[in-house]
Amino acid sequence: MKKGSAENLIRWLWNYIKKSKLLFTLTLVCGLFSAVFTMLTPYFLGETIDAIAPENGKQYTFQEYLAILACLYAFSAIMQWAVPYFASILSSRTVEKIRGEAFEKLQILPLKYYDTQKHGDIMSRITNDIDNISDGLSQCLSQFFTGIITILGIIGLMFALNPWIALLVLVITPLSVFVARFVVIRSSRLFREQQKKVGEINGFAEEMISGQKTVKAYGLETEIFRNFAAENEALYFVGQKAQFSSSQINPSTRLVNHVAYISVGIAGGIAACIGGFSVGKIASFLTYATQFAKPINDIAGVTTQIQSALASAERIAELLNEISEPEEMKNMPELAAGVHGSVTFEGVCFSYHPERPLIRDMNISVRPNQIVAIVGPTGAGKTTLVNLLMRFYDVTSGSIRIDGTDIYTVKKESLRRQFSMVLQDTWLFRGTVCENIAYARESATEEEIVAAAKAAYAHNFIKRLPNGYDTVLSGEGELSAGQRQLLTIARAMLLDPPMLILDEATSSVDIRTEQYIQRSFREMMKGRTSFVIAHRLSTIRNADLILVMDKGDIVEIGTHEELMAKGGLYSSLVHSGLTP
Repeated sequence: MKKGSAENLIRWLWNYIKKSKLLFTLTLVCGLFSAVFTMLTPYFLGETIDAIAPENGKQYTFQEYLAILACLYAFSAIMQWAVPYFASILSSRTVEKIRGEAFEKLQILPLKYYDTQKHGDIMSRITNDIDNISDGLSQCLSQFFTGIITILGIIGLMFALNPWIALLVLVITPLSVFVARFVVIRSSRLFREQQKKVGEINGFAEEMISGQKTVKAYGLETEIFRNFAAENEALYFVGQKAQFSSSQINPSTRLVNHVAYISVGIAGGIAACIGGFSVGKIASFLTYATQFAKPINDIAGVTTQIQSALASAERIAELLNEISEPEEMKNMPELAAGVHGSVTFEGVCFSYHPERPLIRDMNISVRPNQIVAIVGPTGAGKTTLVNLLMRFYDVTSGSIRIDGTDIYTVKKESLRRQFSMVLQDTWLFRGTVCENIAYARESATEEEIVAAAKAAYAHNFIKRLPNGYDTVLSGEGELSAGQRQLLTIARAMLLDPPMLILDEATSSVDIRTEQYIQRSFREMMKGRTSFVIAHRLSTIRNADLILVMDKGDIVEIGTHEELMAKGGLYSSLVHSGLTP
């Protein structure tokens, strides 16, 4: 989709709106009737006024005209209630579909997208931008369409009453459209910039909230506030410009409309003096002049909201247009369950950016049931190796095989079922402790969940919680970092896979708890191929194989004793206290 193309954005939104055809039709029909009743009331108001004098020879009596007028106002009120009612339902249904599709898109985007985007900006797209679309869509459906019909109908009725006065109104009033268009062109650019700034400041706030411990530990509160103030001020200036620019529409259009109203009054008075133009017709024309201006003002005001909504729609469309993970062929085989666990990297090359190679010609051979520790300085490529093994990223060249099967020839889901992962950044969702542990295997029995918790040395602290395994977790402050990590370890143990990945799994646990975990891990690793990344020497010294990485290359390989005897990078890391 061409960026900034309003036509393409409207077409994109229409693809969602048309999925609720009945609601859309009801909104349009009610809008049509609302416009018709609104247009007829001034005409019958004039007829009612003229019917006061019997000599005017009207078709109905004053009382009959009054009854007709009352019915028209009543039906008009009902329709004016129905239009926003159906429009709000339609807009809610529409954004529900957009939000659902956007969330589904997030599930199939590659990990690279999350690594390169601010999480706060992603959240802003899913929440703020979609809410903005909802507001704009509701206003457009309830006012824009009805306004257009009203304008066209009033033009016809005014020409039927007096072509010359109608022509006068048509010459003056549309000037407000040109004024509004001038303002909209400028404000639309500012609204796009405003939505971008909102995403940026949300991203900044999300980073600061998640990193408050680090901020406080280093005494950076003042510096962070200064940075936030700068971001906030930038948002203020662009937001103020956008709001001020859009706010100029109504005053400008009202000025033009007042000129039209005064002109109609003067022209109607002259026509009445000349003859053939009754008081009732003057009343009708003055009402039409006001009504003619109102939808123009409404449309001008709604245009501002629409521009903001289109700016948000563009951001959502950008998200939906992101390249998803390549779809797998339907007939692609699955990796057979119960693999033995031999892993081979053959000539693997990889880079996050084509101009900066990270891993070059990596060759590894891991036998079944081996414990493999991956160590090295920051940026050495330790986590990247695991990402490639799980196919979170695809290799640039080379192959990775499990039990001789190339992992790129089988379904990703079947590959990932062979692993359990314990990450440094623990992730628990809102739910009970029991549900969080069973997340890996929803069919697990209560006995299996408790057994996994006991194996992870989590059972004792769980029993001390207010409701034990039924305690609802709703935030990070309820459990310590160590307790949260113990729950993720219990989750991994419950899955009971043939292979394990432990990514800096014990770096947040106290020494005593780590000893318990190491003991349980040693039992868990028996009969399983395990890849361990850790900061602490205790988690890797008993590994069958240690891979020492530096700048994407494996520079040393062997056991703890062998590598210490070599006196190379591994030995240097251990002696310097920079625990791998």
